[in-house]
Amino acid sequence: MSTDSLARQSLSAFDRVVSATSGFRSRPGQREMAQRIATALSEVTLGEHPNPGKAITVIQAGTGVGKSAAYLSTTVALALALKTRVVVSTATVALQEQLMTKDLPALAAALDTPFVYALAKGRGRYVCKLKLERLVGLGDATDDMFEPDEDQPPPRNAFARQLEGDDPEERRIKLYESLAVALAGGKWDGDRDTLAEQPEPRDWSAVAAERHTCTARHCPRFRECSYYNARTKLAEAQVIVANHDLVLASLGRKALPELDNCLVVFDEGHHLPAVALDQFSSSMDLSNLRWLDKLPRTLQEVSEKIHMTLAQDVTTLAQQLKGALHDVGRILMDLLKVNSTGYDAVHRFKNGVLPEALVDPMTLIQGHAGGLSKALEALGAEVKLLAKEDPSQAVSCSLLYARLGQLAPKLGSVVETSGLLLTHGPQPLAKWLKSDTSSGLVFLTAHACPIVPGDLLRQSLWSQVRGVVITSASLTSCGSFDYFLKEAGLVNNPNVSTLEVESPFNYRTQGRMVVVETEADPKNADAYTQEMVLELMADLAQVAHGALVLFTSRVQMKAAVDALDASLQEAVLVQGQMARTRLLGAHQARVEAGLPSVIFGLQSFGEGLDLPGQLCETVFIAKLPFSPPSDPVEEARSEWLKSVGRDPFAELVVPATGIKLLQWTGRAIRTEDDHATVICYDRRLLRQSFGRRMLQGLPPYAVSRRVRGVALAV
Repeated sequence: MSTDSLARQSLSAFDRVVSATSGFRSRPGQREMAQRIATALSEVTLGEHPNPGKAITVIQAGTGVGKSAAYLSTTVALALALKTRVVVSTATVALQEQLMTKDLPALAAALDTPFVYALAKGRGRYVCKLKLERLVGLGDATDDMFEPDEDQPPPRNAFARQLEGDDPEERRIKLYESLAVALAGGKWDGDRDTLAEQPEPRDWSAVAAERHTCTARHCPRFRECSYYNARTKLAEAQVIVANHDLVLASLGRKALPELDNCLVVFDEGHHLPAVALDQFSSSMDLSNLRWLDKLPRTLQEVSEKIHMTLAQDVTTLAQQLKGALHDVGRILMDLLKVNSTGYDAVHRFKNGVLPEALVDPMTLIQGHAGGLSKALEALGAEVKLLAKEDPSQAVSCSLLYARLGQLAPKLGSVVETSGLLLTHGPQPLAKWLKSDTSSGLVFLTAHACPIVPGDLLRQSLWSQVRGVVITSASLTSCGSFDYFLKEAGLVNNPNVSTLEVESPFNYRTQGRMVVVETEADPKNADAYTQEMVLELMADLAQVAHGALVLFTSRVQMKAAVDALDASLQEAVLVQGQMARTRLLGAHQARVEAGLPSVIFGLQSFGEGLDLPGQLCETVFIAKLPFSPPSDPVEEARSEWLKSVGRDPFAELVVPATGIKLLQWTGRAIRTEDDHATVICYDRRLLRQSFGRRMLQGLPPYAVSRRVRGVALAV
């Protein structure tokens, strides 16, 4: 089929879908988006080819465009015609649920050709039946193979439970027995997310189907495995919904379709750079080292059971590694004490350079951990080989492999992190220490992370894909795609095209933006917060229905909570006081009952919150949402940019804040019938050149300023 025919076929699928939608309103921007996708992706070449055609189309679709209908109808129709598949990746669970329960069923009902869709999850979301059987005494092995990870920090409420007399071991036994009964009786499919009550992470870790503990086809429970059964369903699906973390983590592991042989959509694509940094960062624990006492015993016992001689003296290596980690921990605690006033602290190494005192012990750590890792990998490979060659030993080999696998991530994190901490290059890494006492004990960790996400995405992702749609309501900043393209590693890529599709909403008539000019400079935090809170209290008294207040810090939000009078206290719901779902439900109930209701939220409430109509008639922005200056990766990147003569504030801080501001103001108008006001108390939005840059990237609200309670034209 020609590219023109493919494009027409996929666009006609879009037309059928929208015409079948009840209450459909014509949205020219939505069709423009669908047409761009159909044209761009019809020209890609999938599979093996000496010179394949590639297309990466980056589309900002304003609120209300209906982007999921535009990209699903076109990409699915193309995939069905090409006999390939579509991977749709999101950043949030909420969007995944919308796609699986609303958008894809509607598409399936509208298209003539049937297709199967499925949700992809990481294997850690599924139970390992073999581990579960062993823990409840149903297996035929007698070794003490699986225990909860006692080296993990206790859960934050562990001490409260102890005071209430809840024994952790008894709770775990009851949990595992109930899971085993539900699984055996067919009342549970082994998916953690389908449980009515979520287990503690440390309890779940003992039964999770992790990659390091799995012998796959050599496991005697392979045919009954929850994870592999889900993988089988996934293999039958033409449309797979995943998340950015899973897509990046699965590169090269065949958990998802090969990206050079399918179409890919990244919705909420503005999150990709941050996810890439998370995926390629590494950390190691310097406080809980008891696993190093268990490691040599485990290696020796497993090697004896399969009659294999270890090439390394693992006992000596483990002792030396533990000693070197203790030495590094002592040096790092001294650094933290010198550079901070409390135990909760972060210390970043400037320019990514370790102090001289750390280089030798860190080199020892790298060498000892590398030797142990080789021994563990060799032993694991031998165990899997034995299971393959002698099926009668499959059960015992699977249990032995799982026992090794429990220790593999800890050892791997030491190998990887120490290697990154010792790495030096033209572009430094962010390297830092962190101590945390939130659990009641001091936990010390060392971290390392690349600082330029675009390089990571260019090397690991864009080199593999053929046909991609990246979309979001906030891909431009200050009116340009430049910042996102740089962050995502797409600058100067000849296969990239961009399109900005405006929202169908008339922001000039449906909304207005008021910038309050405080006398205090926003840089003077105390004076500014005091004045901002007084202005906010006066404005909140005028709220008739629903409103949202977005703060940039907990300190700022607490100051506002403390200033509420009795009448406002009844109307305000504060993030963190209850679960997000309950809070939003309470807010809706108050508004529907004719009562005023105001949500106080932090940065996470500035994105993905859908409060149409009277649920949110005013959005109050306490301050421009600059990122905290203490983030070690951002600090390291700014430091490096300055060292090469570049301006991190103009290059990074302003455009990143512009995207957040676009998201925050996007909470105001959600439908064609909404009318709302955005009130920002940060005078820099009008007074400073960077503020005016951010303003250019916002929807075309009617903007005014307010000085001492008097509204003035801009």
